[in-house]
Amino acid sequence: MTSPVPPPAPRPTLRRGRTDTMLGGVCRGLADATGVDVVLWRVGFLALALTGAGLLIYPLLWVVLPVEPLPAGARPAPLDPVVERLHTSVNGALSGTRKR
Repeated sequence: MTSPVPPPAPRPTLRRGRTDTMLGGVCRGLADATGVDVVLWRVGFLALALTGAGLLIYPLLWVVLPVEPLPAGARPAPLDPVVERLHTSVNGALSGTRKR
């Protein structure tokens, strides 16, 4: 008799990373969510940047993706408040609700 195969572990929610990041945490978040090595994501975005597409896609994902919670004792990056305000504005506009 064969033993049942356990279900695969659920992948983490797609969020921008706060640890092991180089710029905005987009590649770290994509790596965590997909299981693909972060270096491959970074090389992919570098290749896209050379074609021009990455220069549009990366900032868009930086603003659209939610950020994971800040680890205890860590300080936010200097651009985090600006990106968080943009994220709130964009999500509010996309959902039809605006925070006044």
